[in-house]
Amino acid sequence: MFRDISRITRNARVRRAAGAALVVALAAEAWVEIWLSNPVANGWGGPRVLSSVLAVLAAVPLLWRVRYPFPALLATLAVVVALTGLIAPRQPPLEPAIALMICCYSVGAHVRGRRTFLLVPLIAVVALAFGLSGWQTLANNVQAAVAFVLAWVIGRIIRTLRRRTGELEDVTAQLVEEREERARLAIATERARIARELHDVVAHNVSVMVIQATAANRVLAGDQQPVRDALGTIETVGRQTVDEMRRLLGILRQNEEPALSPPASLARLDDLIEQVRAAGLPVTLTVDGTPPSPLPAGVDLSAYRIVQEALTNTLKHAQAGHADVHVKYRPCAIELAITDDGTSPDKRSATGHGHGLVGMRERATLYGGSLHAGPRQPAGYQVQATLPFETSRA
Repeated sequence: MFRDISRITRNARVRRAAGAALVVALAAEAWVEIWLSNPVANGWGGPRVLSSVLAVLAAVPLLWRVRYPFPALLATLAVVVALTGLIAPRQPPLEPAIALMICCYSVGAHVRGRRTFLLVPLIAVVALAFGLSGWQTLANNVQAAVAFVLAWVIGRIIRTLRRRTGELEDVTAQLVEEREERARLAIATERARIARELHDVVAHNVSVMVIQATAANRVLAGDQQPVRDALGTIETVGRQTVDEMRRLLGILRQNEEPALSPPASLARLDDLIEQVRAAGLPVTLTVDGTPPSPLPAGVDLSAYRIVQEALTNTLKHAQAGHADVHVKYRPCAIELAITDDGTSPDKRSATGHGHGLVGMRERATLYGGSLHAGPRQPAGYQVQATLPFETSRA
């Protein structure tokens, strides 16, 4: 709310319009008291024309109270001194006092550095001079001085709040930008990781195709030149594809330690569960259905990584006492459900490597699947994923 008000007041047109409206309001109120009511009772002594002129002169400096706070204050103070000395020696009118109070506020709100602190001794000197001159009682002047200093203090507080709000806006914008950059980096990193893993799968399958085409060409009986040409084309293009993918793999795996562990697969899910149990988290594995033969290697790999990532999050951030992994094989999809009874769902999006839910969603989306993650009732967290695939045809 304060930020919205601050933005509005920083608009030049709105500020000028507000200043003009304030001048008109104070002058109009003073003229009503001077011409349409008892001016003496309201503090307006002396000729009405002179009082009207001084009323306008006391309000006009408010037009420059933001851009030139100190000159506006001095101009208004001079008019108030003249007004008090000439036509209102005992009971000064309210409107010029309001204008002076607004100027004091503007000095506190818009003057930088130590110059703003000159206002306090200036008001004290004026109040003392008025009291000693006999124009006003010393007690009345002390009260007025306290009111003016209080307006200045409020201005300083508003200035501090405005500055801190601006700093918070800058910090917030920077944090949002950094968060978006981290999210983009996490997505890029995870996609590169997926590409490295899928490269092995695709390269292996293409190599099998090349070997089969070579073998078929050798055992092909008779003079079937079109078939031999087609098999030769498959062999040549396949070998070129494998070579290109090896070059690509060299780029993706620069500065990366070689992978010595067996390829990730749902067939090795028991080993993963045992590792998590050894780390201190009891896990129950339930498998429904029978995996198709063959299960697409990319889907197999992504499903394993999703289970691995979800259990890693649970182990590191959930403070859980137990976790359940449910794998369901359907004719054309794999359904995964990883649940736990942890108590810290707000930390599940970070795994220490910038992946987490971002990586799991990237893997599910890669195969046209879906992933949903969120807290459970009354406690715990759940990750559900569906990975569709096409069954092989004879």
